[in-house]
Amino acid sequence: MSDSEKKQRPNANYKLSRVTYPPDQIVYHYNRERRLEKAPQSVQDLYKPDPPKRFSLLGPLVRTKSMTMMFGLIVAACVLTLAISAMGLLSDTYNLEGNNILVQAIKYEGTVIVAVNKTVKKTGFSNFFRSVPAYTGAVDIAVQPVMKAGDVQDRQPEEMSYHKIFFTFEPEEYYRFSVPFNADELAIVLKTEQKTLGLTVKSK
Repeated sequence: MSDSEKKQRPNANYKLSRVTYPPDQIVYHYNRERRLEKAPQSVQDLYKPDPPKRFSLLGPLVRTKSMTMMFGLIVAACVLTLAISAMGLLSDTYNLEGNNILVQAIKYEGTVIVAVNKTVKKTGFSNFFRSVPAYTGAVDIAVQPVMKAGDVQDRQPEEMSYHKIFFTFEPEEYYRFSVPFNADELAIVLKTEQKTLGLTVKSK
């Protein structure tokens, strides 16, 4: 085989070189940035990196409409519960002309002792709309056993117990007295000059 008949490589016209080019002079046939520049705005928005999310305590709770409604109901229930509690409707206390009254009946060695605790709150939601000072003066108290089915309807004088206490300007006062009968439940009436408060108390 002569030199002229030597087998030539397929890419004989391609220049073999080890020359290196700077990166900015290299032409890439596929470039994502260039393709995105020509793409519609909706496609470009898909490839935009999401901004860093700020911490939000309320955001996850109101992410959807149903979650927003549920969160609103929970808030309303909490506010209603706090309002009722502040007004004293969920406690065992009663209001007698601006005085919070707590009455208990305690059994001790066969004797029933009635305990009356009076408190006056200087500040609070229940006193916000009340400008008249709390009542001070005499309070008449009548106590009798609660009648149950089958009991005799006519009350005997010895089955009624009468007492009198005095409310002063002190914010807290405690009164104790015993009754001449041993009953599991007592009917108690507290009466001032203008108001009357009736309640029932179980002996403990």
